[in-house]
Amino acid sequence: MPIFAGLDVYHDAAAHSAAMNMAIDETLLESAAVPSIRFYCWESPALSFGYFGRFADVADKACERDLVRRWTGGGIVFHGEDLTYSVMIPANDPVFAESPMSIYAAIHGALRNALNATGECAELAIVAAVSDRRSKPNPAVRDRRYNDCFANPVRADVTIDGRKVAGAAQRRTRGGLLQQGSVQYVDLENGLAERFAQALSEAHCEKSLDKSLIERAEKIAEQKYGTDSWLRRR
Repeated sequence: MPIFAGLDVYHDAAAHSAAMNMAIDETLLESAAVPSIRFYCWESPALSFGYFGRFADVADKACERDLVRRWTGGGIVFHGEDLTYSVMIPANDPVFAESPMSIYAAIHGALRNALNATGECAELAIVAAVSDRRSKPNPAVRDRRYNDCFANPVRADVTIDGRKVAGAAQRRTRGGLLQQGSVQYVDLENGLAERFAQALSEAHCEKSLDKSLIERAEKIAEQKYGTDSWLRRR
């Protein structure tokens, strides 16, 4: 069953800096009146790491990638060839009353269904499967010096043949919930984003980012995500 009664969908085709992408997500959460999802891309190869992450763990990637500390938690995610999305749920929506894990699993359940509709055989990771795999080498690990978010699945991540293909992180405020996610290692050119939005809500409405929202995001990027104090705060 679809999660949301209605959904605003933003296909943001303009490539943005890592700081600007984070700022747009925060701005959309601030202004969301109904649940919404944004699909977006990056103007250059990027790396995002969780709010509680250490800058020292990613510092040597600064010469290769656009680094940004997310407002959400989680580990390190490499961006540029992934399908990146954010879901914003305002506090006035019934789904907001559910637990963060329930929301996480529901959104990933919709993504699993969208992947399966393209011919994949995706499933949600369960605790037992995670514990069994933690002691085994994982071919998805790109560099074991890093806490790569895709190194091992956690509960309710999306997997195919035991390999994590989608993970996410959340931030909950009084005004709403933000989930930022990434899909990797699958075919992204087969209408996956559209199927994902459809699985989240049958009543979805295409939207575009207006000028005032972009201007607000530019200020947040300049004052927060694009600053050294934010990037190196831990």
